[in-house]
Amino acid sequence: MASNIISNHAANLAHRNLARAEEATNRSLAKLASGKRVVSARDDATSLAIGARLNSTASAITSGIVNIGHGNSMLQIADGGMATIDGVLVRMKTLAVQSASEHLSDSERGFLNDEFIELRNEINRIASSTNFNGIQLLGDGSDVSLDYSDLKTGGSANALSHANGFSNFTITKDNYWAGDDTGDGLGDNQLRLDLIKIGDRVMLSAAAEIDGASVDRSQSIDITDYATGGTKALEVSEKLSLDFDNVGVKVDLNFNIGSTIANALTQGSDGAGADGSTTTQLFGSTPVFSVLEDQGTKLSDRVYLQVGGGNTASDQVSISMTAVDAAALGAGANGTEKSLDDLGKDAITTSVKARKALDTITRAIDDIQRARTNIGANQNRLDVAGSNLAATLENVKDARSSLLDLDIAAELTNQASNQILTQTSVAMLGRISEMRQNLLRLLEG
Repeated sequence: MASNIISNHAANLAHRNLARAEEATNRSLAKLASGKRVVSARDDATSLAIGARLNSTASAITSGIVNIGHGNSMLQIADGGMATIDGVLVRMKTLAVQSASEHLSDSERGFLNDEFIELRNEINRIASSTNFNGIQLLGDGSDVSLDYSDLKTGGSANALSHANGFSNFTITKDNYWAGDDTGDGLGDNQLRLDLIKIGDRVMLSAAAEIDGASVDRSQSIDITDYATGGTKALEVSEKLSLDFDNVGVKVDLNFNIGSTIANALTQGSDGAGADGSTTTQLFGSTPVFSVLEDQGTKLSDRVYLQVGGGNTASDQVSISMTAVDAAALGAGANGTEKSLDDLGKDAITTSVKARKALDTITRAIDDIQRARTNIGANQNRLDVAGSNLAATLENVKDARSSLLDLDIAAELTNQASNQILTQTSVAMLGRISEMRQNLLRLLEG
């Protein structure tokens, strides 16, 4: 081989191999530091693309498992509320059985009926208030209030004032007043209150106008005996609450009502009633409250849980929801029978009514059990879906690992080889440098 000065092929070759070995060593170190076989697309573009999709799938499945956990929590809350209602129904049946016995007096049945009605109201409250993150679980949520602005501008602005004996007005049946039977989404329900003289008696009347229609429900309570000097006249510190259960309104009266009633008894008659009695409308115009409706959050027929990463039916789990308020319980599987609400305010005041109520309560207990069975079935379904997702996630991660994860032992072997090549290349460059020195000595001689 000729010795020359201009060309140094051996040095160039050794330098190129050194650069290649150093690059391989650096890439090996990057892989070992990251734990990944594919650090960039240049390592394996196909595996990188497939691995990215698998990583996205694993992330979606993980979120789906979390959603299933939330769904199970939601159903557990629903089941807890239903369990409470179930206990209330058992107590209501006990009261109905007691009232059905003919050895009780009317006053004793009245006591039983009072508890019966309060328990029914509690069922409605539980159904309305049981929710998960704002999602109604047992019935429609509602939030209604009375708007006093109409009274402030109307001709009867002072008719229902504290000075006339009226302290407070409260909606007691939110679900009824929050109804929107016409589906127009408008809050067009109104409460009308009036003081009427019928013969020698004074009645406080309440009427509900729902969806802007004519009177839907009404109720009158005789308050004559609360007049000043009457047998039930209120003392200065006393208050009286009148529960218009049929209308879903409670009116609180103070001692000033006595003089209002006494003045009403002195009024003349406006005309003859259907029964021949005379009637007098004591307010100049009927006071009207507009009922402000929040409508609340309605109970959905179904709640969908996203368990997959796509937009298909198989990526969702559908959970059916069942109403268990007093309007639904007792209606039966087909919804055609009388419900607890249909029993009215005198549900068990007589033995005959109590026996009829027993049939309704028995159906209500069956209804709540069907609803709880539905909850249990959905919980079991979610458990199965969760187990399937967990198994799928395990397999997806394994597939991703086989594509992207680094074989540490193999890569350490490659690194050792690259380090040896680097050291050898450096040594060869040193030998080539010595050869150039020999050529210089040859020239000097």
